[in-house]
Amino acid sequence: MSKRILVILGHPGDDSYCAALARAYSEGAKAAGHEVRQILISQLKFDPVLHQGYAKVQDLEPDLVAAQQDILWAEHLVFAYPIWWGAMPALLKGFIDRTFLPGFAFKYRKDSPWWDRLLQGRSAHLLVTMDTPPWYFRLIYRQPGHHQMKRTILEFCGVKPVKISSFGPLKGSRESKRQAWLEQVRADGQAGK
Repeated sequence: MSKRILVILGHPGDDSYCAALARAYSEGAKAAGHEVRQILISQLKFDPVLHQGYAKVQDLEPDLVAAQQDILWAEHLVFAYPIWWGAMPALLKGFIDRTFLPGFAFKYRKDSPWWDRLLQGRSAHLLVTMDTPPWYFRLIYRQPGHHQMKRTILEFCGVKPVKISSFGPLKGSRESKRQAWLEQVRADGQAGK
């Protein structure tokens, strides 16, 4: 069964290994008959700063309006990005700050501490690179970047399940290992997961 898949590259460099992972996933998904759209955040024209928080509406640039339409279109979201200083790059965080807004991704309930998750019915897969060994990131650092993206962003908005694939340490990795990771991601794309 084919899916509508949106692949979002959150690395500022379009020639990065994260970009290669995003391409491999997209190639696998397309080969299996899935509909695939892509967003390269580094090529969007937008202000990544939410200047007034939610106190004042900040008009969305056309690229962000199109990104929101792609998110609503998608059944499955794939994010490819690195872990820098324990979390996602600032560019990806700015994109999320500006697009995953109240009324679009979630809605607070009046006179209640609870909220509605407006992106329910979607799943996600995070393709995350790091120079830290993934076991060290998990056991010693307790995966702050993974928890941020999975729990406090995507699941907060109703996206579930969220699968995380960690690739690392990237620094010093052999070409054969990097190729094996790309093949793993290509297979995930074919499976639409």
